[in-house]
Amino acid sequence: MLSPHSPSQNHLLAALPRADFERLAAALELVVMPLGEMIYEPNLPLRYAYFPTTSIVSLHYVMESGASAEAAGVGNEGVVGVSLFMGSNTSISSAVVQTAGYAYRLEASVLLAEFKRAEFMQRVLLRYSQALMTQMMQTAVCNRHHSIEQQLCRWLLLTLDRIPSSELVMTQELIANMLGVRREGITEAAGKLQQAGYIRYRRGHIAVLNRAGLQTRSCECYAVVKKEWHRLLSDVR
Repeated sequence: MLSPHSPSQNHLLAALPRADFERLAAALELVVMPLGEMIYEPNLPLRYAYFPTTSIVSLHYVMESGASAEAAGVGNEGVVGVSLFMGSNTSISSAVVQTAGYAYRLEASVLLAEFKRAEFMQRVLLRYSQALMTQMMQTAVCNRHHSIEQQLCRWLLLTLDRIPSSELVMTQELIANMLGVRREGITEAAGKLQQAGYIRYRRGHIAVLNRAGLQTRSCECYAVVKKEWHRLLSDVR
């Protein structure tokens, strides 16, 4: 019977040539990613890189006051821990599981050795890092210039791209924390989307009923991020 879990569920691992993957296979550890678990804390040593398969990890920047906002999300398209091969073993951001699921964990030393050894792995990880930076910059612009409803639509669409289901287990309070806005703003925006028939919301669950409708309410930021992902990573999937 086939295992329901496979490293190939992560696009970066699936793109590796056979020889490169076989060097990593024994070191890849399947781990459970519970909702809300903090896998990285700011300025603490990073011991592992994580390749999500069915989970999504939110990268947060935390202020001295304790307030925070999401800078980017990482799902089955990428890896959490780019600092490890960009010259540092710490990060100023935290990494928190936004959607529960699974990931494959790889020790930092193994990832760094493979990055230095394999030309393909190095090229893929650097391209991914560029795409991640695009997402971070676009998120910053979106949070400054677009409405809460537009931000919510962008966030929902990017989340849907990373999961096989059209239903999200997510509270409005958690979404508000990730977008760095008041919960009341999310409640109002979600109410408008529900009235339009685009989503159905009940406590802790959001079901997307009309994805095309969400795209009409979203700003251009979603399309910009998707276009850059495709430009940089379409040939490694």
